[in-house]
Parts: sequence; structure tokens; C-alpha cells
Amino acid sequence: MQETVDPELAINRGRKNWQTMGRSKKWIEQRMLGVETRNKLTDYWSDHGIKKGEEYAKLTNIIHQEWSGLSVKEHKDLKKLDTQNLRDHMDEAELIFTALAELSTRQIAETIKADDYTLNESAAKKGGRISGNARQQSEQQTGKKVISEKNYLPPRKEQDKIS
Repeated sequence: MQETVDPELAINRGRKNWQTMGRSKKWIEQRMLGVETRNKLTDYWSDHGIKKGEEYAKLTNIIHQEWSGLSVKEHKDLKKLDTQNLRDHMDEAELIFTALAELSTRQIAETIKADDYTLNESAAKKGGRISGNARQQSEQQTGKKVISEKNYLPPRKEQDKIS
């Protein structure tokens, strides 16, 4: 009830939860930036004819596929996630490239005045591709893969490993 009156309380609760899970201050800042970037994109979609649910999921998957080379499901499978939020298990680079893809998508959608699914789909492909190209250049220059199997799941107990 207090969070309805003061939404900052919810934000602070989220930060504390991530701290409790052992996330660094830098990771938390990146995750919060990603939330803001995502919200601006979904606000745009909401205001421009995109239906919540299936259409959001399809566009999100297009963006993700374009930047990462993986569908959202494939990325979750790589990280051995079931119902967990994929973004909560991304490392800093994955969060940054996701945010770049979503920011680019929104900016393209705004530029072309995307007001239906088809135009937003085109923006999603182009925005995701911008981040995908940046990811590939980063990987070429650093020799390090951006997409990681790493997750933040608690270690499995010995008896879980045996069964």
C-alpha cells in the first residue's frame, strides 16, 4: 500500500533484493537502466497499437534474436532457467546489449512513426540488428563471447546432483 503512494519504495525494495542475491552495485545500476529502457519501449508500443501479451512477446523475441543470435527460450535454456526472469540472470554485457537493442528499436519506431505491428516488427529487427552488430564487433575485438551460460541460480545441493 505504501509503495502505491511512494513508488520509490518499490524500487528500493528491488535494489535490496538484488543486493541480497549478491549482485554488485554496478550490475544493479545496469539492471535498473534496462528496466527504464524496456518501459519506454513498451510504453511506445502500448501507445501505438501493439497488444500486450502475444505481440509484446513476439517483438521482444525478434529484438532478442537479432542482437543475441538466440531466441529468448534458447537463451533461457543455455542458462538452465525455467520460470526465472532471464534478465535477472544476465551478466553486465548481456544487459547492456539488451538495453541497446531496445533503445535502438524505440528510436527507430519513433523515427518511422511505427503505429502498427508490421512497422514495429521492422523497427524491432533493425534495432536488434544494431546491437547484434555491436556485439559481434565487441566479440571480435575482445575475443570474449557476450552470451554467457552463467546464471545466478543457487548452487545445487550434492543430493540433487546424485539423483
